[in-house]
Amino acid sequence: MKILNAAFAFALVAGLAGLSVASIEPLPDPLSPAVEHRFATQLTTRFMGNFHYRRMALDNELSERMFEQYIESLDPNRMYFTAADIEEFERYRTGLDEALKMRDLDPAYAIFNRYRERALERIDYARSLLEGEFDFTVDERYEYDREDAPWIDSQAEMDDLWRKRVKNDWLGLMLAEREVDDIRETLGERYGNIERRVRDFNAQDVFQFFMNSYAMAIEPHSSYMSPRLAENFEISMKLSLDGIGALLSVSNEYVEIQEIVPGGPADLDGRLQPGDRIVGVAQGDEEFQDVVGWRLDDVVDLIRGERDTEVRLEVLPGDTGLKGPTKIIDIVRNEVKLEEQAASSSIEEVEIDGETRRIGVIDVPVFYVDFRGRARNEPNYRSSTRDVRRLIQELRAEGIDGLVVDLRNNGGGALIEATTMTGLFIDEGPVVQVRDSRGSVQVEEDREPGMAWDGPLAVLVNRASASASEIFAAAIQDYGRGIIIGEPTYGKGTVQNLLNLDDYSNNLDEMRLGQVKLTMAQYFRINGGSTQNRGVLPDIRLPTYGDPDEYGESALDHALPWTEITEADFRPVADLTPLVPLAEQRHLARRESDSDLRDLIDEFSEFEALADRTSVSLLEDERRREYEEAEARRKARYGGIHGGDDGDAEIDGSADGSDDGAATDPDGDGAAEEDAEAVEEPDVLLLESVRILADLIELDAGQHRLVQATDLQLPGDGGMD
Repeated sequence: MKILNAAFAFALVAGLAGLSVASIEPLPDPLSPAVEHRFATQLTTRFMGNFHYRRMALDNELSERMFEQYIESLDPNRMYFTAADIEEFERYRTGLDEALKMRDLDPAYAIFNRYRERALERIDYARSLLEGEFDFTVDERYEYDREDAPWIDSQAEMDDLWRKRVKNDWLGLMLAEREVDDIRETLGERYGNIERRVRDFNAQDVFQFFMNSYAMAIEPHSSYMSPRLAENFEISMKLSLDGIGALLSVSNEYVEIQEIVPGGPADLDGRLQPGDRIVGVAQGDEEFQDVVGWRLDDVVDLIRGERDTEVRLEVLPGDTGLKGPTKIIDIVRNEVKLEEQAASSSIEEVEIDGETRRIGVIDVPVFYVDFRGRARNEPNYRSSTRDVRRLIQELRAEGIDGLVVDLRNNGGGALIEATTMTGLFIDEGPVVQVRDSRGSVQVEEDREPGMAWDGPLAVLVNRASASASEIFAAAIQDYGRGIIIGEPTYGKGTVQNLLNLDDYSNNLDEMRLGQVKLTMAQYFRINGGSTQNRGVLPDIRLPTYGDPDEYGESALDHALPWTEITEADFRPVADLTPLVPLAEQRHLARRESDSDLRDLIDEFSEFEALADRTSVSLLEDERRREYEEAEARRKARYGGIHGGDDGDAEIDGSADGSDDGAATDPDGDGAAEEDAEAVEEPDVLLLESVRILADLIELDAGQHRLVQATDLQLPGDGGMD
């Protein structure tokens, strides 16, 4: 689960110094709700009940949905709770509705405290197994996907499952040629990381998990956001924050500098370096606060602050070791631009029938806008539309023949940006229809005459292209303004509004209550259909894998169904359908002749063969054979294998820009452990999209040029040339 699909999620990562198989620390005190959580509950249930697009009574049916959602969010793989725990929790199944009405959060915290207790027990057991050895000649399997498995009945069965899990982790490292002592240390740190994440959960985390279970039991794109998460979302939308500009992570109880953001205050200062560990933080001339062992987001809050204020960091330089000495670095905070999520451009050259075509590519990771800057009419406020307009001008100057807008993995963002960005490619007219819960339909239009780009256009999408991405792609398709290439999109056709609960709290002791992201409308294409559940179907499908119905809106519990309304008053600018089959024939021919495309299709076939697996062999010989065969295939395709980064990070105050609900299980099950040299794989699907657009340009310029006896015409000066 994610919270607000946009893009970039920065997760907490922790570690434990060295190998530790000592006795487990005492259980932390049980968590309990704070006063502000009860006020936030009252407001959230009121808004959900009165203003949600899907009006749903807070009753026993919704209580059962909440119960299932909450249990699944805590233990999705059924590796912590026992059957006896679940049986005990059954008394809450139909009573959570009344609990919410009474602002009684005790059931949620009771379930979570049991989860934390069970998780710490499992972690302690896993670490104890590291003292022993494993026999990899025993023919047994580890069931790693237990989503549909029954809850475990006995302690012995639970111990056996976790023994196999640790054995599998050990085998993975052994196949990567790790030494025994190194394996013990690596797994000790990995399990210590899980323990720290479990212990770091606080009352606010529990409240957010539970309220998200309530919201998502109604509809999957509504959620509750804590004050901290709400602030991070705003940062993600405007692509800037006030801080020092450093990407942070946690390693062995220390907050570590993972990366310095180019152009930020820390980069301009020059003294802070990747690998440095922060042990203390002070505001201006105030005393230092020791931050060793702190949660990452708490340290981030200390470092982030108002522009033109000073923060002092006590750091252990990365090249001096843990014994120091430390040094003090003072940095004046300033605006930090998060350019990684900004639109960017490149040019690809492709030869078609002896003629070289220059195709511009604009990658749009998220539809972003500085809402406050826009509301204040600031002259230089940041938005994806403004950035794309500028990039188009730069590409025009480079003499491109066509343009591909890459929206793969773009989970959406600001609805207004989908409308204004579409306006860069059409003259004037409707872009999307929005229907509210009362049935009233409003048409969002591009009212700005002219186009920033009137030439050949393609939009590249995949299953993770959602929301605002689908609005843009659907409008381009309905107008006949360009072709859509890729996979069917996600199918998120709903509109969310943010309600700040603080605005309704009457300043109760200055408590911060957070925000509610509420589904309040559904959007429809200008042709009357919805992208909800079905997504946008591409004109030319690229190779893919898996069943589209198993990923996206149609696979989510409690998603709204597809429906349609009357089409808007619009006039297509072209009919590209005669050209599409001809370009598709060329694409299908390349699937047979192009080695990169063939390799990708083979890789997808391998993924599909593995998709239905729920377990893995713990026989060393069998796993080594599978491992070596997979490596041989990868090396044949790409000349090597990829190294992995075993941790996520957070930028000294950066944001969670994802879409709908943070994963609550802290487990994460480890990451790639190979220390192999990373190799850059070609972006096969992007290059094929460029070829397809070049084919269309060539086809339109030649004998298959589209000529109609109507007033329809191709985009540009009479054609796609």
